[in-house]
Amino acid sequence: MPSAKPQPRWLFLISPRWLAWHGFAVFAAWGMLWLGDWQFHRAESGNALSWAYTFEWPVFTIFGVVFWAKTIIDELHRPADGEAEPEPEAADGLALSLSLPGAARRVAARGGAGPDEEEADDPELAAYNAYLENLNKQVQGHGKWHGLR
Repeated sequence: MPSAKPQPRWLFLISPRWLAWHGFAVFAAWGMLWLGDWQFHRAESGNALSWAYTFEWPVFTIFGVVFWAKTIIDELHRPADGEAEPEPEAADGLALSLSLPGAARRVAARGGAGPDEEEADDPELAAYNAYLENLNKQVQGHGKWHGLR
């Protein structure tokens, strides 16, 4: 029985969400260029401050286009569903696992001591972990009145 042919990776570009993103990018670029043209005509009529905006709006347009292109490139190079990203590896062969604040931290050594044994052997690491725990306690609840949590 023949297997299903995988879809090309670029098909996400024509999904409704991405079509809306493309439309927004085009509209925003057009709008910023229009604003630059408007400032240019104001500058020609004697408004000296408008000369700065005349050149600023096209720079904003370039930033917007670069951001739009970067989002497409990042999405094209994203790992496929089900594929795990490789864990970062330290120079000494340790695999580092990053965790959320408050969750258990772990450093999995390949063929070496466990995290508790390693922490007991290294007073500098133990002091640093205590420092991180103290920082985590200090920031608990920070920003809850700002709508950030």
